Amino acid sequence: MKQIVRNLTRRKLRSFLTISGIVIGIMALTTMGALANNFNALLMGGAKYYAGYVPVADAGSNGVTGGGVLPLSKQSEIEAVNGVARVFPTISVSAEPGGLQVINLGIPDYIASYDPAEDQYAALKTSFASGGDVTSSGQIVLGSNFAKEFGKRVGDSITLPVKPSDAQPDFVQHTYTVVGILKPTLTAPDTGAFVNLADAQQLFKEQLPLALQANFDQSKYVAAFNVYGTPGTNLDQLADRINAQVTGVKAQKPSKIVAALVQGGALFTEITTAAALLALVIGGLAVINTMIMAVSERVREIGIKKAIGATTRRVMREFLLESSFIGLVGGVVGFGIGYAVTALLNASVPPSQGNLFLVTPGLAALCIGFALFLGTTAGIIPAFRASRLDPVTALRAN
Repeated sequence: MKQIVRNLTRRKLRSFLTISGIVIGIMALTTMGALANNFNALLMGGAKYYAGYVPVADAGSNGVTGGGVLPLSKQSEIEAVNGVARVFPTISVSAEPGGLQVINLGIPDYIASYDPAEDQYAALKTSFASGGDVTSSGQIVLGSNFAKEFGKRVGDSITLPVKPSDAQPDFVQHTYTVVGILKPTLTAPDTGAFVNLADAQQLFKEQLPLALQANFDQSKYVAAFNVYGTPGTNLDQLADRINAQVTGVKAQKPSKIVAALVQGGALFTEITTAAALLALVIGGLAVINTMIMAVSERVREIGIKKAIGATTRRVMREFLLESSFIGLVGGVVGFGIGYAVTALLNASVPPSQGNLFLVTPGLAALCIGFALFLGTTAGIIPAFRASRLDPVTALRAN
């Protein structure tokens, strides 16, 4: 090890620039990889969230977020379809109607109806960081990011929806008691606030135009249904059966929603990986150049070593260890800087927005391992060249 360090310090500036090339590449791989990790974690959470049920909305809506209303009586028709295990009526409204919303995870803050029984069927399970379920009107459960954004804890009161600056005089708000705060899920529930169905129906009515509110009985309508199948039921086929047997509704196939999320994640990963690998290629070329120059400058030294008995394998191993050491140092330093950068950027983002970067042990192993592999691979040709030098010719070199 001492000899390797001594060899590198002979040309301090060149060694520094070479290691810097690796550092920059690994730092780029760390930051871009952490960004891709976080993005994919959000998408995979969303995929798991939407993969476990069939969203059913009004036939004129988009099938996921609603856009129309459905008679609550449709619930019994959907429950009669073969393969349906449970149907949960849902309503979701904006937490800040008509105003500029803070967008977390790409999902605007929302208030939705909540039935604790649904968690028994959902593929994505939620759990409480503190508190518990909604049991009556006037109570609310907050997603992790929602709670951070408004600075609320269990036992606090929160007034919703948020009143925008341009709100009309008849804008209605309600004060709820926070009874639970969910643990982070890295998907939709993190930006939600959850009340019972009756409270959600009242909020829905109050966001309608005044002309419609007078004759609207909110207790008879919902925005959508979450439909769960019996064990072994193909949910895509269940969606087809619902569309065929129940009029006026639109059931979305979960596979299409999940496929769109997965496709977006794959494209993002490819883009970030390509950018990072480009930087690493530059670092690899720098290592090759440094090691070739090192061989050229140490021809006499190599000749002496071979003349006193150094084998071809030993000479090759020495140069490979040197290039591997360059890669290892560059990898460790580059990952350390990249980790520090991602930590600082995450700290600069408001807590309500969640993190931008996700550094995992797997990413750390990938970055440092790739740097070591890069250094070792880049040193193969120079090491082979050094090991093949003829000692007599080397000793005659100036």
